Amino acid sequence: MSFLRLAARNASRVRSFSSTTVARKDLVQDIYLREIKAYKPATIAKDAHVGVVKAYTLPPTPKTPTLPSDLAGELSAYDAAEPTKAAIAEVASDSDNGASGADAYLTFLEADLPKEEAHH
Repeated sequence: MSFLRLAARNASRVRSFSSTTVARKDLVQDIYLREIKAYKPATIAKDAHVGVVKAYTLPPTPKTPTLPSDLAGELSAYDAAEPTKAAIAEVASDSDNGASGADAYLTFLEADLPKEEAHH
């Protein structure tokens, strides 16, 4: 009987972990890993870029602007020129009482809404 008691004590102390679990195989993962390990990238020639990439050339340097030879004459001609004025279009008032746009809008908002006809 003491053997049974000793076995019961040891069983309660030992975790219930089994080291003989059945190993499951994931076929898709195995195939994937095998293909990744077997992959060999294609070698690229050192002159593969020739004809695909254009050679870089610096843009031409811009020329510095030059002042006109007769600057004073051009400025005086500009000052003497008569400015043209745009024609002012008359704004027709849409309000009945000649009220300003804001007042007409407020009276429109305060007006009663038309009653909808009942559908029969």
